[in-house]
Amino acid sequence: MIFGPLACQHLGDLGADVIKLEPPEGDLTRAIGPRKSKDMGAYFMNCNRSKRSVVADLKTEEGQVILHKLVKHCDVLVHSTRSAGAARIGLSFDSLSKLNPRLVFCHLTGYGDAGEYGGRPAYDDIIQAESGLADLQRVVGGAPRFMPAIIADKVSGLHAAVGIMAALMQRVRTGRGQDLSISMFETMAAFNLVEHQWGHVFEPPTGSMGYPPVSMGTRRPYPTRDGFLAVLPYTDAHWHAFFRAAGAPQMMQDPRFSSFEARQRNVPAVWPEVERQLAKKTNAQWQELLGRDGVPFAIVKSLEDLRDDPHLASVGFWQAHQHPTEGDLRLTRSPFEFKGVDLSVRKLPPRLGEHTREVLAECGCGPDQIDALTGAGRQV
Repeated sequence: MIFGPLACQHLGDLGADVIKLEPPEGDLTRAIGPRKSKDMGAYFMNCNRSKRSVVADLKTEEGQVILHKLVKHCDVLVHSTRSAGAARIGLSFDSLSKLNPRLVFCHLTGYGDAGEYGGRPAYDDIIQAESGLADLQRVVGGAPRFMPAIIADKVSGLHAAVGIMAALMQRVRTGRGQDLSISMFETMAAFNLVEHQWGHVFEPPTGSMGYPPVSMGTRRPYPTRDGFLAVLPYTDAHWHAFFRAAGAPQMMQDPRFSSFEARQRNVPAVWPEVERQLAKKTNAQWQELLGRDGVPFAIVKSLEDLRDDPHLASVGFWQAHQHPTEGDLRLTRSPFEFKGVDLSVRKLPPRLGEHTREVLAECGCGPDQIDALTGAGRQV
């Protein structure tokens, strides 16, 4: 649903000409969320900028002709159809690389094709459960639950974009295409185990799994007098500054707090003390005191707060656009920044099939052939 579209949006934001190949009924996400037009839901709009839309029914002969014309002209093909179904509609590296030996063929999967779980269907929730992420919520909250974000899709989408760029770099060196596969399960298992593999990095294990400062549930936003604050003193200098700001500099003489190693050994005592100190002052007071001494902190904000966040406004994070059918849009810009390169949104989210005729013409089709392939008189 989002794994592939988000990966390709990243590439489009960075300058790729991304062609979104859609069935006649369109991407399912077009119908999700608030919308002004039937096929332009908010969910779709936030994952499909920087793209052109082409409609083709790959179950038909005409759809296969369109696919093959695109493959001959494109550098990369990305799809997330399970292999058995993909083979039935001509999506295989072996067949398409014959048309374009330089093609980077990228298959996005839930579990890959090999192995015990190979070929199983998956969505974000399924991978959160399978990868241990839902159970991490049990560790700190008492019951397994999904994160209130499609984190498996989003993390996997970033991995896909990186993998595609690496395959293109390999092609520069070798002149050959690549058959690339990215598994959500393996991606998220590796993602979760960065810190949580812990004692199981060693064989035999030297301790349990789970990074204690996180899995104990003590490292979290704490209440202040008028809100919540996240604070993470890390170095000795940070901790000295934090306790000075709290009016308790003597705490750094306590052997539990006096050094990095001591604080690591005494996590159950460290964070309750932070919680106790934070409750003494307001967010504004902490912001002034901690900001002055460079202690890492953040006031807990709502999603709505981001609309008027002063930093996001100062760096041009929000961009206003006028869509030809959807009116005024407020979109986020790419977080990448290259000196001297404008990464403003170049293409707004496309209407279904908006660019079919345009793209087919670029592939060498004349008006009559385009009519034959798309259905004469059908709006595309």
